[in-house]
Amino acid sequence: MDTTDTDQAKRMAMICWSSDLDRVWPTLILATTGAASGLEVDIFFTFWGLRVLQRNNKRITGRNWMQKMESVIDPGGTDHLKLGRRQIHMGGMGTMMIKKLARRYKVASPTELLEMAMDVGVRLHPCQMTMDLYGLTRSDFIDGLQPSLGAASFIDMAAKADITLFI
Repeated sequence: MDTTDTDQAKRMAMICWSSDLDRVWPTLILATTGAASGLEVDIFFTFWGLRVLQRNNKRITGRNWMQKMESVIDPGGTDHLKLGRRQIHMGGMGTMMIKKLARRYKVASPTELLEMAMDVGVRLHPCQMTMDLYGLTRSDFIDGLQPSLGAASFIDMAAKADITLFI
């Protein structure tokens, strides 16, 4: 059977490079919306964004003191996300307020969105280079992730996507 471009699902490739709540939230909202709309969606989690995939109860990670110190400064998991801009974060008060507003207006939390993303088929790819840099292993992450990728593999994936987003 001959297939044309219109017979194939549209694809979206995204990069999540930050663990800031105000970047992770829209990444996951767009990913789940895209997948629910019929797009094939891949998210490449690199640098600080890789921490989003970390287990919420996994506090200290890494093999050496520098990696362990970085994990203390930037705790991983969706339960530990905070607003990125200091003016809005306000020592935690801004983050608390936006999370409270989200609950009030029934906006899914990043933890819920990450679960939804996997449920609707979004493929979550950890960056192998960042895993090595931070001393992270697969056991540090939530279950259900795709194999780790390098930058070249993601670029190849993104080149084939109809939509590419860097948030």
